[in-house]
Amino acid sequence: MTIYQFLLLFLLWVCLPHFCSPEIMFRRTPVPQQRILGARVPRSDGKILHRQKRGWMWNQFFLLEEYTGSDYQYVGKLHSDQDKGDGSLKYILSGDGAGTLFIIDEKTGDIHATRRIDREEKAFYTLRAQAINRRTLRPVEPESEFVIKIHDINDNEPTFPEEIYTASVPEMSVVGTSVVQVTATDADDPSYGNSARVIYSILQGQPYFSVEPETGIIRTALPNMNRENREQYQVVIQAKDMGGQMGGLSGTTTVNITLTDVNDNPPRFPQNTIHLRVLESSPVGTAIGSVKATDADTGKNAEVEYRIIDGDGTDMFDIITEKDTQEGIITVKKPLDYESRRLYTLKVEAENTHVDPRFYYLGPFKDTTIVKISVEDVDEPPVFSRSSYLFEVHEDIEVGTIIGTVMARDPDSASSPIRFSLDRHTDLDRIFNIHSGNGSLYTSKPLDRELSQWHNLTVIAAEINNPKEMTRVAVFVRILDVNDNAPQFAVFYDTFVCENARPGQLIQTISAVDKDDPLGGQKFFFSLAAVNPNFTVQDNEDNTARILTRKNGFNRHEISTYLLPVVISDNDYPIQSSTGTLTIRVCACDSQGNMQSCSAEALLLPAGLSTGALIAILLCIIILLVIVVLFAALKRQRKKEPLILSKEDIRDNIVSYNDEGGGEEDTQAFDIGTLRNPAAIEEKKLRRDIIPETLFIPRRTPTAPDNTDVRDFINERLKEHDLDPTAPPYDSLATYAYEGNDSIAESLSSLDSGTTDGDQNYDYLREWGPRFNKLAEMYGGGDSDKDS
Repeated sequence: MTIYQFLLLFLLWVCLPHFCSPEIMFRRTPVPQQRILGARVPRSDGKILHRQKRGWMWNQFFLLEEYTGSDYQYVGKLHSDQDKGDGSLKYILSGDGAGTLFIIDEKTGDIHATRRIDREEKAFYTLRAQAINRRTLRPVEPESEFVIKIHDINDNEPTFPEEIYTASVPEMSVVGTSVVQVTATDADDPSYGNSARVIYSILQGQPYFSVEPETGIIRTALPNMNRENREQYQVVIQAKDMGGQMGGLSGTTTVNITLTDVNDNPPRFPQNTIHLRVLESSPVGTAIGSVKATDADTGKNAEVEYRIIDGDGTDMFDIITEKDTQEGIITVKKPLDYESRRLYTLKVEAENTHVDPRFYYLGPFKDTTIVKISVEDVDEPPVFSRSSYLFEVHEDIEVGTIIGTVMARDPDSASSPIRFSLDRHTDLDRIFNIHSGNGSLYTSKPLDRELSQWHNLTVIAAEINNPKEMTRVAVFVRILDVNDNAPQFAVFYDTFVCENARPGQLIQTISAVDKDDPLGGQKFFFSLAAVNPNFTVQDNEDNTARILTRKNGFNRHEISTYLLPVVISDNDYPIQSSTGTLTIRVCACDSQGNMQSCSAEALLLPAGLSTGALIAILLCIIILLVIVVLFAALKRQRKKEPLILSKEDIRDNIVSYNDEGGGEEDTQAFDIGTLRNPAAIEEKKLRRDIIPETLFIPRRTPTAPDNTDVRDFINERLKEHDLDPTAPPYDSLATYAYEGNDSIAESLSSLDSGTTDGDQNYDYLREWGPRFNKLAEMYGGGDSDKDS
């Protein structure tokens, strides 16, 4: 227990001695008995209730918290007027903590606390006490309720809800600007003493910040704190109870304070003069460089707007503010020309877009710099005198006539000569051509407006010294109309006249068309080529005419068709005319003039074959084709029959060898010696297993050299027979394994023996060992074989 707590307990003992007195406030106050007994309380049912006399009463006990003694802490004493001191009464206790936290001496009525009590856990306890007869266990007085109130001591220090606070305040704030408020809480009883009275003080963060002792509001303590110099501050605040007096408990917290930015710094260009370069061929909108002004502020306070305020290139260049990088991008506004001007000077200004009126005295919030732009020369392509050309020409001009001239020049100082050409993709018919030297466009074929009224050409101008530098220009050629087409009938007219027609009767209305397109519009005139006694033409003067009859009645049996030549002419210069012939049929009509029949029905075609006759002819043709096919098949089958001359000539076409050598039992249908010695091929040797088609002379091929491989020889013979139309279709193919040329043991086969003139000696086979004895016996008696 501290000295402060000891002094506090002593003062409480001196000033409030009744807190510990076991008799005070617990003895009942004597009341005249007759007053208590005579008191009556009326009831609603008419009966009178008598109040029972209470022999003892009390209000509350007081107990200090955090008792540290070794014995039970004494609370107080209960006593009844009925207690004679003979031990006949028994005191019992019930309620909050009765029997565990609080116990009572059943004989004396003394109440004790069994353990240390914390007021912050529970400030008071409500209990009930009663005195009963120890023998009968009957209450001698009614049960009474009392309260044990826990007196507070300063045993809890102030605490902050957050260990670390984060706050911010604008830079350049005036002294006393509120930053943040921190509040500490004390669990002690605020209504008793100063245990819960908290006072705030600053332990760290001076002289920049201060704190109000009573409220905990942190305020700025220095003027014009600049974020650009220092942005972060750490302040430690202490909260102390007992009104901040000595001996009070305390708690601390940390407040991290950030100075937020305000626009108190103008933008500044790092250089007074900036040099840029640009090619004269750069198109409009090309970015040639950038400028940037630095601003110590951040966020929107550092946003800058760039503009060109002066210079001789204000009409040639433009500047765009890039929001992300806060740069000024200088772009080409108009086409540049090195030959015209090589250097431009711009005055560029950078200004803050969000200016704080409080800091106008720190301004102006803008800066300027000089930008010098040098234009560099490039080899430019030729430039035409116009962006496009339009030439008009009549369609009747002669071939080779010049219709117009295009002009181009080299804009470079070298002034290279220009060569002109036509893009043939725009003149596929090659109707036009151009002089490469002077750009004169002329015709190479006749023109016809009726085929194509417009020709869209592209002319190419290229430098002779550098053909890669070229320029294209569009040339539009309009073909003007010339009256070179005669008018014609608009449609084909199927005209007829009734046999009962009368003079002046209308039988047809005709019109005409003309491919030409005169400026004044089309105007046609209709007339007859010669006077006709049967019909006449009446011009309606609206580009139409009527065909009228001139006589009464027609006879289709006499004349079934009339031909009427009509002359159609226009009124343009030169006048064009044509003669169109109307075919007029004579037909029989009813009384209303409707055609019923015409003379065309008498014109019959010659009688044709009937359907039955056509079917019979078709069947005959089919039968003949079947006979021919059968005859050809029989003849082909007949050619394939083999001719067996003797029983010994029967042999297989495909021979399978399943062992390494068959000796004399091998067939001689195929002679491998022929493959090894092509010179031994017998001429005119025919196959004996089939009937020869014709006697033909085989084509003699050049003899292969001795070192020719068998595979090449077979491929050549196979190709030869594939291309030979006289070769029979009964070829067979035998495959022989081939070890290679010049074997040390030489060949053991007898296939090549037929190609030699002399006899061979096989006695050396006996010298090779017992494995070759059989061969020696077979080939050793060569003379006897031949004689037999």
